[in-house]
Amino acid sequence: MRREGSPWQGLGAVTMKELADHLSSARMRVLEWLVVLTAFAALYVAIDTIRQTTAEDPFVLLKLFTVSRNPLPSLVSLLVFLLPLMAIGLGFDAVNGEHSRRTLSRILSQPIYRDALLAGKFLAGLGTIGISLICLWLLVVGFGVYLLGVPPSGEEIARSLVFLLFALAYAGVWLALALLLSIVFRSAATAALVALGVWLFLSVLWPLLAPAIAQLIAPPDLRYELLGFSTPETLQWTTALQRLSPNQLFTEVVLATLSPTTRSVGPVFLEQLQGAVNGPLPLRESLAIAWPQGVALVAGTIVLFTAGYVVFQRQEVRA
Repeated sequence: MRREGSPWQGLGAVTMKELADHLSSARMRVLEWLVVLTAFAALYVAIDTIRQTTAEDPFVLLKLFTVSRNPLPSLVSLLVFLLPLMAIGLGFDAVNGEHSRRTLSRILSQPIYRDALLAGKFLAGLGTIGISLICLWLLVVGFGVYLLGVPPSGEEIARSLVFLLFALAYAGVWLALALLLSIVFRSAATAALVALGVWLFLSVLWPLLAPAIAQLIAPPDLRYELLGFSTPETLQWTTALQRLSPNQLFTEVVLATLSPTTRSVGPVFLEQLQGAVNGPLPLRESLAIAWPQGVALVAGTIVLFTAGYVVFQRQEVRA
């Protein structure tokens, strides 16, 4: 039986309904306060450090995101940790919650196809995270300008906005994963535990396992080790394996966009440094460095969402 009409009929209604539910839920309140309080702690440390150490720096605003001081990490490091939790918290019960409440069949009995339902839930979660990131960005920039008394330049604003787009793509990977698991598992608790397990594995264990696997693939050369250097092949394999983690990709994107002096996010060898000139890069060249990692984050989101779409289309929905 062929479908009639657009498969995206009802997309706007589903998106707005889910967005309203997210923004008014108690879960979102907890996540918002968690992000805001940790961000303010990191921002206070960054401003205090900048006041003590920064003299004539043309990128003071960017340092608000990257400066850290023991025992608190930088704002970016906190977002690397908090954005996956926020995305998983918004998506782990997106579909199986409808199953448990027995409302999925009622929704699909309306003129709303599964395409619009799944896309609406994903866009609502992504929109919620986007609103939170924009509010956080406004708070950071506003308090930074107020307390430091230094107006940001146009390039600083542009770099920080590009960083927000990459952060949204990073959160989209984990939201798509949580949405996929909410389709595969009927239990919301199981979906949440599996999503958190994948996040912990890729964030904590995989950076430790990647060098060991790289040494098995490309054994280190004793000649390099005796001179105190890493074998180029082993180092390249280590970097490639670590980039299978969204955390590593996002970290490299942040390094390229918020640190204008960064000229490479991968392994750098001595012959590559010949002729290099110190100084910040223009935004276009920094984007060229961060572009492959950003595209990889977007591609990961698309692959995971597509997998969830295929599984959801094949599932049987009973009243």
